[in-house]
Amino acid sequence: MLSPLQIVQLPDTLRELLTADYGLLVLLGVFVLEGAMLLYIVPSELVVPGALALLGGSATDAIVVIAVAVAGATVGQFALFTLAKRAGRERLLQARWFRVSDDALARFEGWFDRWGPVVVPVSNTLLFTRGMVTVPAGLAGMDDRRFVILSALGTLSFEVILAGLYLWFDTVL
Repeated sequence: MLSPLQIVQLPDTLRELLTADYGLLVLLGVFVLEGAMLLYIVPSELVVPGALALLGGSATDAIVVIAVAVAGATVGQFALFTLAKRAGRERLLQARWFRVSDDALARFEGWFDRWGPVVVPVSNTLLFTRGMVTVPAGLAGMDDRRFVILSALGTLSFEVILAGLYLWFDTVL
């Protein structure tokens, strides 16, 4: 059988940084980038399980990793939310680092228009839509505090699911 560490394959550079003395700080930085939709080196779904595999797989480790993940992703999402609020749709679409097409952004704007702020935590909980409603929420002028709370709740639920799956697989395998 494969160990959880073998299942979760992280790039060597990221693995070295996470196992160093400052691993949680690096993890925080990774999640800030992920929240701001700037993490292109590794799928974000692998970061929490990978961190647990490298830093330890206990429930206490999971709580710490989840807390760091939620804090980092929320900071990153709030930065992107604020940028969307201030810069506007057209400037974001023109930015080279913003890798969301006009059509995709329009689709997520439709989600936000139809469902309102409740779609923020829902989209943060789902694979492939994490953070995609951040920009429409900023463009719509959503209240900052409400966005931060809803964003953090969605990220918390997503990371708890990932950590729970890792811990479950760790006991089964």
